[in-house]
Amino acid sequence: MAAPGLNSFKAALPRCSVMIGFATAFLVMSGHFAGFTFIRPFLEEVTRLDISTVSLALLVFGLGGFLGNFAGGVIAERNPAWAVALFSLLIASAAFALSLFGTVAGVAFVATALWGGAFGGFPVAISIWNARAAPDHAESAGAFLASIFQVAIATGAAIGGLIIEGFGSTGAILYTASATLTGAMVILGLKRQ
Repeated sequence: MAAPGLNSFKAALPRCSVMIGFATAFLVMSGHFAGFTFIRPFLEEVTRLDISTVSLALLVFGLGGFLGNFAGGVIAERNPAWAVALFSLLIASAAFALSLFGTVAGVAFVATALWGGAFGGFPVAISIWNARAAPDHAESAGAFLASIFQVAIATGAAIGGLIIEGFGSTGAILYTASATLTGAMVILGLKRQ
Protein backbone atom coordinates (compact mmCIF):
# COMPACT_ATOMS: atom_id res chain seq x y z
CA MET A 1 0.00 0.00 0.00
CA ALA A 2 1.45 3.37 -1.03
CA ALA A 3 2.05 6.02 1.62
CA PRO A 4 -0.27 9.00 1.18
CA GLY A 5 1.25 11.77 -0.86
CA LEU A 6 0.66 13.80 -3.98
CA ASN A 7 1.62 10.91 -6.25
CA SER A 8 -0.74 8.59 -4.39
CA PHE A 9 -3.62 11.06 -4.86
CA LYS A 10 -2.81 11.35 -8.57
CA ALA A 11 -2.74 7.56 -8.93
CA ALA A 12 -6.05 6.94 -7.12
CA LEU A 13 -8.18 9.67 -8.68
CA PRO A 14 -8.32 8.62 -12.35
CA ARG A 15 -9.53 5.09 -11.63
CA CYS A 16 -13.04 4.56 -12.99
CA SER A 17 -14.24 2.58 -9.97
CA VAL A 18 -12.99 5.28 -7.59
CA MET A 19 -14.74 8.02 -9.55
CA ILE A 20 -17.97 6.00 -9.71
CA GLY A 21 -17.82 5.60 -5.94
CA PHE A 22 -17.25 9.34 -5.49
CA ALA A 23 -20.18 10.20 -7.77
CA THR A 24 -22.42 7.77 -5.89
CA ALA A 25 -21.27 9.12 -2.52
CA PHE A 26 -21.93 12.70 -3.61
CA LEU A 27 -25.42 11.93 -4.93
CA VAL A 28 -26.51 9.88 -1.94
CA MET A 29 -24.97 12.10 0.75
CA SER A 30 -26.21 15.35 -0.81
CA GLY A 31 -29.63 13.79 -1.39
CA HIS A 32 -29.80 12.58 2.19
CA PHE A 33 -28.89 15.94 3.67
CA ALA A 34 -31.21 17.84 1.34
CA GLY A 35 -34.13 16.02 2.93
CA PHE A 36 -32.94 15.07 6.39
CA THR A 37 -31.96 18.64 7.22
CA PHE A 38 -35.68 19.44 6.92
CA ILE A 39 -37.22 16.24 8.33
CA ARG A 40 -38.53 18.05 11.41
CA PRO A 41 -40.64 20.54 9.42
CA PHE A 42 -41.87 17.65 7.29
CA LEU A 43 -42.95 15.60 10.30
CA GLU A 44 -44.60 18.65 11.87
CA GLU A 45 -46.32 20.05 8.77
CA VAL A 46 -47.15 16.95 6.72
CA THR A 47 -47.41 14.13 9.27
CA ARG A 48 -48.73 16.60 11.90
CA LEU A 49 -46.68 15.16 14.76
CA ASP A 50 -46.21 17.16 17.94
CA ILE A 51 -42.70 18.02 19.16
CA SER A 52 -42.36 15.06 21.54
CA THR A 53 -43.47 12.62 18.83
CA VAL A 54 -41.05 14.19 16.34
CA SER A 55 -38.31 13.60 18.93
CA LEU A 56 -39.39 9.97 19.18
CA ALA A 57 -39.29 9.63 15.37
CA LEU A 58 -35.76 11.05 15.33
CA LEU A 59 -34.77 8.63 18.09
CA VAL A 60 -36.09 5.80 15.90
CA PHE A 61 -33.99 7.21 13.03
CA GLY A 62 -30.90 7.15 15.27
CA LEU A 63 -31.53 3.61 16.48
CA GLY A 64 -32.00 2.52 12.88
CA GLY A 65 -28.69 4.16 12.02
CA PHE A 66 -26.94 2.31 14.83
CA LEU A 67 -28.19 -1.03 13.53
CA GLY A 68 -27.46 0.02 9.94
CA ASN A 69 -23.78 0.50 10.80
CA PHE A 70 -23.48 -3.16 11.67
CA ALA A 71 -25.53 -4.32 8.70
CA GLY A 72 -23.44 -2.13 6.39
CA GLY A 73 -20.24 -3.86 7.42
CA VAL A 74 -21.66 -7.36 7.12
CA ILE A 75 -23.28 -6.82 3.71
CA ALA A 76 -20.43 -4.78 2.23
CA GLU A 77 -17.88 -7.37 3.30
CA ARG A 78 -19.52 -9.78 0.84
CA ASN A 79 -20.21 -7.33 -2.01
CA PRO A 80 -19.56 -3.60 -1.55
CA ALA A 81 -21.26 -2.48 -4.78
CA TRP A 82 -24.49 -4.28 -3.95
CA ALA A 83 -24.36 -2.96 -0.38
CA VAL A 84 -23.95 0.63 -1.60
CA ALA A 85 -26.81 0.16 -4.06
CA LEU A 86 -29.03 -1.53 -1.46
CA PHE A 87 -28.64 1.24 1.14
CA SER A 88 -29.11 3.92 -1.52
CA LEU A 89 -32.30 2.23 -2.72
CA LEU A 90 -33.58 1.88 0.85
CA ILE A 91 -33.09 5.61 1.47
CA ALA A 92 -34.88 6.33 -1.81
CA SER A 93 -37.73 3.98 -0.86
CA ALA A 94 -38.13 5.57 2.56
CA ALA A 95 -38.13 9.06 1.07
CA PHE A 96 -40.64 8.08 -1.64
CA ALA A 97 -42.87 6.52 1.06
CA LEU A 98 -42.69 9.72 3.11
CA SER A 99 -43.45 11.94 0.13
CA LEU A 100 -46.42 9.79 -0.96
CA PHE A 101 -47.85 8.60 2.37
CA GLY A 102 -46.23 10.92 4.90
CA THR A 103 -49.58 12.05 6.27
CA VAL A 104 -49.99 8.60 7.89
CA ALA A 105 -48.08 8.57 11.18
CA GLY A 106 -47.36 4.82 11.08
CA VAL A 107 -45.88 5.07 7.59
CA ALA A 108 -43.82 8.09 8.64
CA PHE A 109 -42.35 6.19 11.62
CA VAL A 110 -41.51 3.07 9.60
CA ALA A 111 -40.05 5.12 6.74
CA THR A 112 -38.01 7.22 9.17
CA ALA A 113 -36.63 4.07 10.83
CA LEU A 114 -35.82 2.55 7.42
CA TRP A 115 -34.12 5.77 6.33
CA GLY A 116 -32.05 5.79 9.52
CA GLY A 117 -30.97 2.18 9.07
CA ALA A 118 -30.10 2.69 5.43
CA PHE A 119 -28.18 5.87 6.10
CA GLY A 120 -26.30 4.13 8.91
CA GLY A 121 -25.20 1.43 6.49
CA PHE A 122 -24.35 3.65 3.53
CA PRO A 123 -21.12 5.32 4.81
CA VAL A 124 -19.76 1.95 5.91
CA ALA A 125 -20.56 0.35 2.55
CA ILE A 126 -19.17 3.20 0.43
CA SER A 127 -15.99 3.29 2.54
CA ILE A 128 -15.43 -0.43 1.98
CA TRP A 129 -16.18 0.04 -1.74
CA ASN A 130 -13.68 2.90 -1.88
CA ALA A 131 -10.93 0.97 -0.09
CA ARG A 132 -11.36 -1.99 -2.46
CA ALA A 133 -11.48 0.27 -5.54
CA ALA A 134 -7.98 1.55 -4.73
CA PRO A 135 -6.40 -0.94 -2.32
CA ASP A 136 -2.90 0.28 -3.11
CA HIS A 137 -3.90 3.91 -2.39
CA ALA A 138 -6.59 3.40 0.27
CA GLU A 139 -5.53 6.35 2.45
CA SER A 140 -5.56 8.80 -0.44
CA ALA A 141 -8.87 7.50 -1.78
CA GLY A 142 -10.26 7.68 1.76
CA ALA A 143 -9.16 11.31 2.11
CA PHE A 144 -10.89 12.13 -1.17
CA LEU A 145 -14.03 10.34 0.02
CA ALA A 146 -14.06 12.30 3.28
CA SER A 147 -13.81 15.52 1.25
CA ILE A 148 -16.67 14.38 -1.00
CA PHE A 149 -18.78 13.75 2.12
CA GLN A 150 -18.15 17.28 3.43
CA VAL A 151 -18.93 18.96 0.10
CA ALA A 152 -22.04 16.77 -0.32
CA ILE A 153 -23.33 17.64 3.16
CA ALA A 154 -23.04 21.39 2.49
CA THR A 155 -24.40 21.10 -1.04
CA GLY A 156 -27.32 18.92 -0.01
CA ALA A 157 -28.36 21.21 2.82
CA ALA A 158 -28.18 24.22 0.49
CA ILE A 159 -30.19 22.46 -2.22
CA GLY A 160 -32.74 21.35 0.37
CA GLY A 161 -33.05 24.94 1.59
CA LEU A 162 -33.73 26.18 -1.93
CA ILE A 163 -36.25 23.42 -2.56
CA ILE A 164 -38.09 23.94 0.72
CA GLU A 165 -38.48 27.65 -0.08
CA GLY A 166 -40.14 26.90 -3.41
CA PHE A 167 -41.81 23.51 -2.91
CA GLY A 168 -42.05 22.91 0.82
CA SER A 169 -40.69 20.08 2.91
CA THR A 170 -42.27 17.41 0.69
CA GLY A 171 -40.24 18.75 -2.24
CA ALA A 172 -37.02 18.32 -0.24
CA ILE A 173 -37.94 14.75 0.68
CA LEU A 174 -38.81 13.99 -2.94
CA TYR A 175 -35.42 15.35 -4.02
CA THR A 176 -33.81 12.96 -1.50
CA ALA A 177 -35.60 10.06 -3.14
CA SER A 178 -34.53 11.13 -6.63
CA ALA A 179 -30.87 11.81 -5.78
CA THR A 180 -30.38 8.59 -3.82
CA LEU A 181 -32.11 6.54 -6.51
CA THR A 182 -29.76 8.10 -9.06
CA GLY A 183 -26.79 7.23 -6.83
CA ALA A 184 -27.92 3.60 -6.73
CA MET A 185 -28.21 3.55 -10.52
CA VAL A 186 -24.67 4.94 -10.86
CA ILE A 187 -23.10 2.19 -8.77
CA LEU A 188 -25.28 -0.50 -10.37
CA GLY A 189 -24.27 0.80 -13.81
CA LEU A 190 -20.64 0.14 -12.93
CA LYS A 191 -21.55 -3.33 -11.71
CA ARG A 192 -22.81 -4.20 -15.21
CA GLN A 193 -19.55 -3.11 -16.89
